[in-house]
Amino acid sequence: MSAVEIHGVSQRYGSMAVLHDLNLSLAEGEVLGLFGHNGAGKTTSMKLILGLLAPSEGQLRVLGRQPADPDVRRQLGYLPENVTFYPQLSGRETLRHFARLKGASIGQVDELLGQVGLTHAADRRVKTYSKGMRQRLGLAQALLGEPRLLLLDEPTVGLDPIATGDLYQLIDRLRQRGTSVILCSHVLPGVEAHIDRAAILAKGRLQAVGSLAQLRREAGLPTRIRASGMDNGAAWLQRWGAAGHAARETGERSVEVAAINGHKVPLLRQLLGESEPEDIEIHQPSLEDLYRYYMERVGDARAQEGRS
Repeated sequence: MSAVEIHGVSQRYGSMAVLHDLNLSLAEGEVLGLFGHNGAGKTTSMKLILGLLAPSEGQLRVLGRQPADPDVRRQLGYLPENVTFYPQLSGRETLRHFARLKGASIGQVDELLGQVGLTHAADRRVKTYSKGMRQRLGLAQALLGEPRLLLLDEPTVGLDPIATGDLYQLIDRLRQRGTSVILCSHVLPGVEAHIDRAAILAKGRLQAVGSLAQLRREAGLPTRIRASGMDNGAAWLQRWGAAGHAARETGERSVEVAAINGHKVPLLRQLLGESEPEDIEIHQPSLEDLYRYYMERVGDARAQEGRS
């Protein structure tokens, strides 16, 4: 059974359409990164999965049932982009309050406070918490009841680099336990190592979905191979150029070649078999590169429509 199945879902607010024919699925134990500009439809998609909205068109199933089913909601965890808690309660009191609302074990509270690094501040009032601390408390409340499906909307907002790394390690552990995760973020560096697939939304339409390897093949963006300590760099530049590869000199005795899909390994074999570079760096298209590619493709298509 899939954790989420979305078929042909559109969402309108009056005459304004914010989602158009969305088709998307999430497997059990999978981490899906959901990316897009402000207003792309990410938060609306999450609200549909949470059962806070009913789709204008299409079908949506969560854990095999309707999203608004109370049994489904008890198995969900949600961290909104902007978390708000009662300022006069302590962190421990806050988690106990939400545990009672969700029917989760009170005994889980101290364990979760430790997981998110708030044990030292458990009895301080939330109004004394920094933004990053409130964000970590929000993550702890999302994990109450050991949810089967976790929705995280901009979870790294306000977190320092160490706390961000801890968050991603926690997501890795949850995935290993079989928890399904949908992660929305505008901060793309650092995310790609912790997701199984990426879905990119623009203007309410799904532009691409797949593993990073699949998206790299689809986009056709080059892998850049940089070789340093090359005594015969000029000869290699001439050779690669004659073969139709984009190549350039990047410094003294250093060269770079752009390897399009399917050419990376042959170029590396050729380089290592016929030369002795001191070092080689391989730079694959990043998630940020892929995101930019799909966003620019949308912009180009709209510009073309405007000219026609």
